[in-house]
Amino acid sequence: MSHNKRDVHEADNVDEAHDEELDMLAADDALEEIEGSDADGDDVAMDSGDDNDDNEELVLVNDSIAYFDLHKDSVFTIAQHPKFPALVATGGSEGDADNAPGKGYVVDTSAAADRPLLPASYSSDPSGTQPQSTELTPLFAIDGHTDSINAIAFTLPNGDFLVSGGLDGRMRVYSVAIGGGHVNFEFVGESQEVPEINWLAPCPGRLYPNTIALGASDGSVWVLSIDPSADAANPIQIVQSFFSHTAACTAGTWTPDGNLLATVSEDSSLQVWDVWGVAAGRGLVPGGAQALLSLTADDQRFEVPGGLYSVAVSPGGTLVAVGGAGGVIKVVTLPRLTGLQAAGTTANKNAKQKGPAPRGAASGSTEPAAFGNILASLEVQSDGVETLAFAPPPVTLLAAGSVDGSIAVFDVTHSFALRRHIQRAHEDHSVVKVEWVKSAPATLTGAAAAGVGGPAQWLLTSSGMDGVVRRWDLRKNLMPDGPGDNGLIKEWRGHRGDGEGGGVLGFVQGDTGERVVTAGDDGVVLVFEA
Repeated sequence: MSHNKRDVHEADNVDEAHDEELDMLAADDALEEIEGSDADGDDVAMDSGDDNDDNEELVLVNDSIAYFDLHKDSVFTIAQHPKFPALVATGGSEGDADNAPGKGYVVDTSAAADRPLLPASYSSDPSGTQPQSTELTPLFAIDGHTDSINAIAFTLPNGDFLVSGGLDGRMRVYSVAIGGGHVNFEFVGESQEVPEINWLAPCPGRLYPNTIALGASDGSVWVLSIDPSADAANPIQIVQSFFSHTAACTAGTWTPDGNLLATVSEDSSLQVWDVWGVAAGRGLVPGGAQALLSLTADDQRFEVPGGLYSVAVSPGGTLVAVGGAGGVIKVVTLPRLTGLQAAGTTANKNAKQKGPAPRGAASGSTEPAAFGNILASLEVQSDGVETLAFAPPPVTLLAAGSVDGSIAVFDVTHSFALRRHIQRAHEDHSVVKVEWVKSAPATLTGAAAAGVGGPAQWLLTSSGMDGVVRRWDLRKNLMPDGPGDNGLIKEWRGHRGDGEGGGVLGFVQGDTGERVVTAGDDGVVLVFEA
C-alpha cells in the first residue's frame, strides 16, 4: 500500500513450483515460530519517569553516519541511481498541510563519514561532547509539484532520467548528466494523466530503455517512454494505458526481461500486461486483449477480501506473488518469454492443472504453455502483507512483511513451506519494506565476502514503522538453536518511531547492502554503514 501524507498505513496442499532457475534446498527445512526479535545493540531503555520530569533531556540512539533534514514533512519515497549508487533521490512535501506542495532532493551520500556519529538534530546533549555526524547538502531540488511527491525513480538501465510522481497526478522528468566529477539535472517535461500517482516502476528490459510505468488512484496503469532526442517538443510519449482495475492500483512490478508488467489493486485483482506484444506474438494472448493474465475476486480461488497491496516477480520471471489484506499471499505462474521459439513450434502437453484449464494451453502456443496456475495460497500472517521480495539465485526464498509486524519466509522449491516466521520482527509496528542483498562487495572474496551472514544472498534487510532498520541472516544453519535464534545480525536506529511520530517508509541499499539510506516519516534521511 502506498504511504503518503494522507494515509500512512500502520493498521490495518500446494503444487510444486516450476521456476527452473531456482535450485533445490536441503530437505531438512522446518517450520520455526520465533516470538521475539531483541538483539544486542545500543538500545536505550525509556523509563516512564516522574510526572514532574518535563524538562528532562533525552538523547536518542542514532547509529547513522550522515543525515539530511531539509524535508519539512515525511519523506515518502527514495530511489538510488543504478550506476552511481551514492546518488540518492528523495521525495516528500513542503509541510504537513493538505495542500502543501511537493518537494524532493538529490544528495550525494559518498560525503558520509566513516564512523557512526550523532547528528545534532537528533541529540539534546547539553555538554556538546557528542561529535557531529556528516550533514548532507542537496545537489538538486525537485520542485513543481502542487502536492506531495509520493514516488520517485531513476530510469534504467543507465539512470539517464530522474522521474518524480506526485499526489497531484504529475509525473515530472529531469535529465541526469554525470561526468567530470559533476552531476547536472535539467527539467525535460511533465505528464499529467491521472488524479494521483501511487507508484513508479522503471522498466528493466534493455530493449526498452528509459521507460517508466505508473499506477494511479483511479486504478489506471500507464507506461511512458522518455526520449527528448526523438521529439524535443514531446519528450514523454505514452506507450500503453490500461483500465481494467476498478479501484486504486496499489503496486506494480516488471518481469526481469521487461516484457511483462504485473499490477495489483484494492479491488483484489492481478493484471499481467503484455506491454510490448511479445506474448501475443507467441500466441499466448487472445486476439485484441491487452492482459496476458487477469485474475479477479470473481474467481473464488483468488479472492482476497480487502484488496491486494504488494507484488513481486521471481528472478526467473516465471512466478508472480501478490499480497493483500488478512495476511493472504497468492503465487501464480507466468510464461517464460525470453528465448522462446517461434509460435506454434512446441506445445506443453504435460502441464498439470487443478480446476479450470490454464491460459496459454491451446494448440499453437509456445512452451511453457501452461500459465495462470495458482501454485500457492498462503495465510500465515494476521494482517495485510505490505511488502514481498524473492531472494536472488541461488537462494530460493520468498519474504513477506506484514502490518502485524512480522516477517514470514517461504521456501519456493518446497511447495512454499514456511521456513521462518519472525513474529515480532518490528515489534507491533508495520513492516514497510523487505529487500534481499543481491551480492557481496566486489572487493571481498571467500570468507570475507560471506561476512557475518554467509553468502550475501542469504541477507534480508527490513524497515518498519518502529523507526528501525534490521538485517537478517536466513541461512538454515542458524535455526537449530530454537526460538531465541532468529537470524538478526544487525539493526540501525535513529528515526523516531515506536509511536513517536516516525518510522522508516523506505530504504535503498544498492546491490551489496554496504550502505543503507532511509526515508523517514519524521522528515529525516539517514545513512547507515553496514
